[in-house]
Amino acid sequence: MKQINLGRTGVRVSELCLGTMAFADDAGGHRVLDAFTEAGGTFIDTADMYAGGASEEILGRWLKGRRRDGLVIATKVWGRMGDAPNDGGLSRKHVLAAVEASLRRLGTDYIDLYQTHIWDPTTPVEETLATLDTLVASGKVRYVGASNVTPSQLQRSLDLQRARGWEPYVCLQPLYNLLRRELEWELLPQCEEQGVAVIPWSPLAGGWLTGKYRRGMTSVPAGSREARFQEQSGREGWRERDAEETWQVLDALYEVAGETGRTPSQIALRWLMERPGVTAPIIGARTAEQLTENLGAVGWELSAEHRARLDAASERPLPYPYEMLARLSHHDPGGS
Repeated sequence: MKQINLGRTGVRVSELCLGTMAFADDAGGHRVLDAFTEAGGTFIDTADMYAGGASEEILGRWLKGRRRDGLVIATKVWGRMGDAPNDGGLSRKHVLAAVEASLRRLGTDYIDLYQTHIWDPTTPVEETLATLDTLVASGKVRYVGASNVTPSQLQRSLDLQRARGWEPYVCLQPLYNLLRRELEWELLPQCEEQGVAVIPWSPLAGGWLTGKYRRGMTSVPAGSREARFQEQSGREGWRERDAEETWQVLDALYEVAGETGRTPSQIALRWLMERPGVTAPIIGARTAEQLTENLGAVGWELSAEHRARLDAASERPLPYPYEMLARLSHHDPGGS
């Protein structure tokens, strides 16, 4: 697996990042971690709120006895970890308590990449960013990043960090895949311009890009991630996805998979890995077998024709003002 720089930093990470949200126990999680690192993976992402902290604990027990400096460990802060008023959010009080709790669960002295999990409208952003800066200065955190923010929120943070001399966000963890390309409207080019790494979550769209879904189906497959999500959340995810634009993407995905001898998951991951500005998609394998399939996205490239076919199938009409700006950017006001 190739190692590449995380944005404009000097730290290098593997071209795929292993997400640990689905870890349920030591045995299964440790098998996936072993297989990932044996394949050359060095970049691992978790969060304090995953399974109420159990994900960090599973990772922490696996880290014992291993060469810590050979890995880049990322975690996130924001989620509610208790019933007290300050058990969530991005206040100084919660962030300082949360980082200590994550360090204990991970069994490590430092976190390589500490990310705000989502924007907190109840806390002044200056308070959050100043707190993150103190964590880097203390040595408990090496780099800081953000997740799930708007372009204006990201830019406001970066501008404040530079103006105040605080450690800047070096990484953004957003939603991005063949079925969700809104990142391209503004955030992706913004990150490229600002030198911010992009590590997309849900690169397989919660299982929709793995080959489980076919035209003619009337509900999600039993036991699938989408089925579990609908049961837990009460949301009708099937209704949101069961549309011609979805099946159009899946048709193209399956055609390219068949022509290349790859699986749909490998094609979807490879497409994302080759998008401009993307550093390392986060793969969330629950089993070593799923991980092995996902690792098949490494070491080859899509042809220009296959890439163009996937681009065309997944492209959606731009909303205002993006459509107008894109159209007028090709117009020569001088008439030459």
